[in-house]
Amino acid sequence: MAYFENVNQIKYEGPGSANPLAFKYYNPEEVINGKKMEDLLRFSVAYWHTFTADGSDPFGVGTAIRPWNHLQGLDLAKARVEAAFEFFEKLNVPFFCFHDVDIAPEGATLAESNKNQDIIVAMIKEYMKTSKTKLLWNTANMFTNPRYVHGAATSNNADVYAYSAAKVKKALEVGKELGAENYVFWGGREGYETLLNTNMGLELDNLARFFHMAVDYAKEIGFDAPFLIEPKPKEPTKHQYDFDVATGLAFLQKYDLTDHFKFNIEANHATLAGHTFEHELRVARENNMLGSVDANQGDTLLGWDTDEFPTDLYSTTLAMYEILKNDGLGKGGLNFDAKVRRGSFEAEDLFHAHIAGMDTFAIGTKVANKLIQDKVLDNFIEERYSSYTQGIGLEIVEGKTNLRKLEEYALQLTEIKNASGRQERLKATVNQYIIETLANVTV
Repeated sequence: MAYFENVNQIKYEGPGSANPLAFKYYNPEEVINGKKMEDLLRFSVAYWHTFTADGSDPFGVGTAIRPWNHLQGLDLAKARVEAAFEFFEKLNVPFFCFHDVDIAPEGATLAESNKNQDIIVAMIKEYMKTSKTKLLWNTANMFTNPRYVHGAATSNNADVYAYSAAKVKKALEVGKELGAENYVFWGGREGYETLLNTNMGLELDNLARFFHMAVDYAKEIGFDAPFLIEPKPKEPTKHQYDFDVATGLAFLQKYDLTDHFKFNIEANHATLAGHTFEHELRVARENNMLGSVDANQGDTLLGWDTDEFPTDLYSTTLAMYEILKNDGLGKGGLNFDAKVRRGSFEAEDLFHAHIAGMDTFAIGTKVANKLIQDKVLDNFIEERYSSYTQGIGLEIVEGKTNLRKLEEYALQLTEIKNASGRQERLKATVNQYIIETLANVTV
């Protein structure tokens, strides 16, 4: 059965194309710095938003019209697999991601859930034999079911902790079986609502124990995919322990986990934490902890996680600037943890949304690459910090001074001159590069 029978394979047709079901800027075969764009960007489809989400929100039921809506249980799960691989092939995307409950329904018991998952994993594995699309990462959903009302690995209930550990054990086994390139931990309810009833120290210690057990079991079964933590500051809990990259890094350092984990950074989570997307990428990059990216964007007028498809050229340019400076994402990728808007309820809209996101990141990549080649920002920053390449500044950097010497130097200063940071000029320059890049793309 064809689930998207009105859609042919999406191909690159260039910016002059009037075909809404074609790439205008994303050319998977185009080479940038020795890498094909497909291999550099490593796009991924999020199973949960694309095949299981129904468009519901806190104020209304689902609106999504899908060819598989009439099915239930395992029949529904099997239809989604069929639809997914048709979608992957037509979009020509190299990766996908999923939570365990996205692909298979939960049963009344853990054993029943595992059995359901085994059936669908076997089906996915069979499809993967003839598909170019690989598994970027998988994870265990430990936030939807009511058992996680007080958290999973940070729950006050040891039974919930044990159940969660069993879920991760199974997920690691599935990741190995399907050749997952990474494994992600998103602590959806690993946080607290109030400190009045919270033993923060015990919860954090237990979370670290949980991660160490996962590391040990992955080694035991020979699953060598990188582990990734996905920071988020709030929602659904008031405060989550993986607030942002800096907070997550401090946790990993405290509990001796930095050798085993990097970060999966989501744009919308960054803004919820009061940061820009590029800030979180920079913090991770500077600490050699940038693993993968959930590519989306939020709404500046709304204070929650709207998970919109990325269409902001300025944001994708600055994001790709950090990623290219990181020499790419290694085994990570750009996963579209994004959902179509509730009003975009037709199945074809799933293609329009992914095309928009892929074209937007393609443009951002071209602009960022040109900024790096021309050393526009590098040269400015180098000059701005030039006082640390000579004299007292060089002594500071090389650790050859102390407070007494610095006081002696400061007492001799008769005037201190600062130079402008030129923020507005630099932003205008980035805009200029975006405009010029778009103008120079062959129509």
